[in-house]
Amino acid sequence: MSTRKHNETPVVTYETATDQNSNASRKYHIWTIGCQMNVADSNHVAAELEKLGYGPTDNLDEADVVVLNTCVVRQSAENKAIGKVGSLKPWKQQKPDRTLALMGCMVGIKPSPQLQSAFPYVDVFMPPSEATPLINHLRQHEIEAEMAAMEREQLARRYQLQDEVQPIGTAQSIRHLALSGEAPVAAYVPVVYGCSHACTFCIIPFRRGVERSRPVQEIVNEIRGLVEQGVREVTLLGQIVDRYGYDWRGDLGNSATVAAYTGGPEARQEQHHYDLADLLREVHEIEGLWRIRFLTSHPNYMTDRILEAVRDLPKVCEHIEVPIQAGDDEVLARMRRGYTSADYRALVEHIRAVIPNVAIHTDIIVGFCGETEEQFERTYQVLRDLKLDKAHLARYSPRPGTVSARRMVDDVPEEEKIRRHKRLEALQEEISAAINARYLGETVEVLVEDRHKGKWRGRTRQNKLVFVECDLPLRGRLIQAQITWTGPWSMQGRFVRDVSPLPDRVEAPKQIFSIDITA
Repeated sequence: MSTRKHNETPVVTYETATDQNSNASRKYHIWTIGCQMNVADSNHVAAELEKLGYGPTDNLDEADVVVLNTCVVRQSAENKAIGKVGSLKPWKQQKPDRTLALMGCMVGIKPSPQLQSAFPYVDVFMPPSEATPLINHLRQHEIEAEMAAMEREQLARRYQLQDEVQPIGTAQSIRHLALSGEAPVAAYVPVVYGCSHACTFCIIPFRRGVERSRPVQEIVNEIRGLVEQGVREVTLLGQIVDRYGYDWRGDLGNSATVAAYTGGPEARQEQHHYDLADLLREVHEIEGLWRIRFLTSHPNYMTDRILEAVRDLPKVCEHIEVPIQAGDDEVLARMRRGYTSADYRALVEHIRAVIPNVAIHTDIIVGFCGETEEQFERTYQVLRDLKLDKAHLARYSPRPGTVSARRMVDDVPEEEKIRRHKRLEALQEEISAAINARYLGETVEVLVEDRHKGKWRGRTRQNKLVFVECDLPLRGRLIQAQITWTGPWSMQGRFVRDVSPLPDRVEAPKQIFSIDITA
């Protein structure tokens, strides 16, 4: 019988492994070492795996998934865990599509780079009491398809607003949306109608006419009305939103004839000197509004005035949408974009220097008129080098009435457009996954918008989609969430605290655990 000093904490170490078998087509095996909490955690993981259709097996060779739940309280337990994970390297190499997961105290809240480097063949590193990373890894393809569909739906709504909406009023009512549910937490507000830039592929100038900036006070009043209806975040919309106010100064035309507005001593004294930076400051003063975004911007008009407003105004999110459209200078010239690939690279570098923790999104068209394989490769290189947070990709198709449809030949075969699109899609998925992986274990601010398949859905300041599993009423709340799983299109986290600027905040019920370890 072991002895211990008075008041020394007793430690009971268990070592268990799956000892049951099932007839399931997919099987799991769990090895556990540590305290009762680890045993309970392994049971929870087993339950989640069984929900996906996996069954237990005591035969490692039959297992599709192996979970090692570890302990580091005693050196002997840690040594056993290290030996166990090392012994499974041949098992993984034999069939690379198997899943090996490492869980528990050896992993901690966030796996260290040293641990990941020591065991590169481990697929999933799971914090204690957290099954989500493993389940999401096993559902990866399903989740990615679902998130991609969600992003396409959001993008389609945005394009519809930009393409079709005409100036039909000075206020919005969202109360009708609550008849079949709850009114939205985030809303779009057009601030510039039409477009005077006239890219050769774009139909907007022909559908919506020249640029017309809405009066500042009209926009502010509309947003105040939305806030009164429960909106917490607004996105200011314009086909080229960073040209807001240019039409008041007579600055129409494309970037070859219109210089970016940098302000002057007369700025903000009269409305006709306002630009987007001034509008952001006016909207920032609206009480009850928590977040502000704007899109879409043109590289040539993304001035320091705008970037500094994003940096300095707490409500404006660190999220910039600035399309490149193509990475080859000849293609950009045919598109009449007004900048070169080198100009765009320099802009991205400058944005990152001015705004800490900024997320940059872009748009790219593949297969534009006359685009050669060599020219496409330059676009691929730009995307690879800049490592932007997100790229909205589209295959070129001529829109009737546009310059490209009337004067250029759509000479890239559709199958080639599809191939190029898929190459960029695969590259961006890899980049987005790597960027999002940096958030694992971090605590981020999330504005919760609604519920989706039993989980709360919201976005970070960088516009990253986050799902939070929590029974508390979080809709419309600004919360902190600790990220427990990341993928290329979304992340998942656990609720930490409510940080809404409201007198009443949601609090998680306090939990007290009592474990008898003397038995």
